[in-house]
Amino acid sequence: MSATPALHPSGGPGTHEPKNPLSAVETASSEAILRVLRVTLHTGFAALLVVGVVRLLASGSRGSFPFLWTGLAFVLAAVYLTGTILEHRHAAGRIRFNPRRYGLPWLAAVTALWVLLLAGSADFAWLAFPLFFLHLHLLPRRAALLTIALMTAAVIASQWSASGDPVPHAAAVVGPLFGAAFAVITGLAYGALYREAENQRRAADELRRTRQELAASQHGAGVLAERERLAREIHDTLAQGLSSIVLLARAAEQSLAHGDSATAASRVALMQQTAADNLAEARSFVRGLSSPQLHDTTLVEALRRLCGETESGAAAAGAELRCRLEVDGEPAELPQPHQVALLRAAQASLANVRDHAHAGNAVVTLTFLGTEVTMDIYDDGVGFGAPPAAGTCVSGTGVRGTGHDGGADGSGFGLRSLEERVRALNGSLELETAPGEGTVVAIRLPLDGFGGDTLG
Repeated sequence: MSATPALHPSGGPGTHEPKNPLSAVETASSEAILRVLRVTLHTGFAALLVVGVVRLLASGSRGSFPFLWTGLAFVLAAVYLTGTILEHRHAAGRIRFNPRRYGLPWLAAVTALWVLLLAGSADFAWLAFPLFFLHLHLLPRRAALLTIALMTAAVIASQWSASGDPVPHAAAVVGPLFGAAFAVITGLAYGALYREAENQRRAADELRRTRQELAASQHGAGVLAERERLAREIHDTLAQGLSSIVLLARAAEQSLAHGDSATAASRVALMQQTAADNLAEARSFVRGLSSPQLHDTTLVEALRRLCGETESGAAAAGAELRCRLEVDGEPAELPQPHQVALLRAAQASLANVRDHAHAGNAVVTLTFLGTEVTMDIYDDGVGFGAPPAAGTCVSGTGVRGTGHDGGADGSGFGLRSLEERVRALNGSLELETAPGEGTVVAIRLPLDGFGGDTLG
């Protein structure tokens, strides 16, 4: 019935014991103190009620009336116990019935029964002290202080009446007043401690929710990041390889249609090699490793081999494309992420040149500048079919694939993927193009003080 934290050992009105270890750890000290105080209150009430009944029966006063007051004491015990048990079970989540709405009627009933017992015997006067705590917790502060003052006056009057003295004894006045003052101070301190425990519980719950939301957010970000990584790898490896296989298959079909079985066989062999390379790439990025083209070789050698493969692929498709690599500066060993990013950039850019640019020449220029490395991929093809403006230099997040690297089928992912790779390494990407004047993809990657070893 009571809505006060003093009535049950589980944590107060509508308050459940912490179900989370974090909450339990952070509120353990306050919870332990509150539990001791609650148990002490209930035990004290029961002990004082028993003492009053025993003294009443032992005195044998008022003829048969002691048994009436004893029965009334049992009624008080039953009402008090019913309220505390219901509140405890509700706070523990064992029953749905909420006794808090009946807290004030319950307190009024307990107080009225005590007043009746006090009228019958002064031996029940000391029950006022645990009742003081109930009033402090269930009533507003001013109302509680008023009822405590009235109850104190009733205790003093009861003691005075029982003594039979014409003037109340000093102890009969000072004792109840001191007890009331002590109860008020202790009750207010208990309330402050209870509020602190509640604040700690709420803070722990909020921290737990925040951690859960942060974990979910980090998980989502990780999923998106991995999805982007796989998308980049698939585009720069499998998609480009499959595109080459499709072109080679068409060229082989045309050769067979013209009866040129030797050329068809060479193109089928190149298709097999391209498929094998892409299978190795797929296995590599599934394991999160670097490109197989960088195993046991340098970036310069991998780029030179890529230029040769681009020429071969274009020739197999019936196009004449000359691709060469130029290296400026002293080649140095680069960090693995830089090597992978540059190789992937060259793969995507040269695939665009081969498939879309209709170029006759392509030049990959790799420049080592000590504090940074740059790579330019130039072709003399048709340029973008619909660039933003002639001679436009598009950099940063403004890069979009059109003509050279775009299409409604999603093939425009290449430049965006390349931009994300470069941005992840704090680099910059610029795209210069104009209709009929070719295209230049320029990449700049800072080395951030990396001391690469010079390659001999």
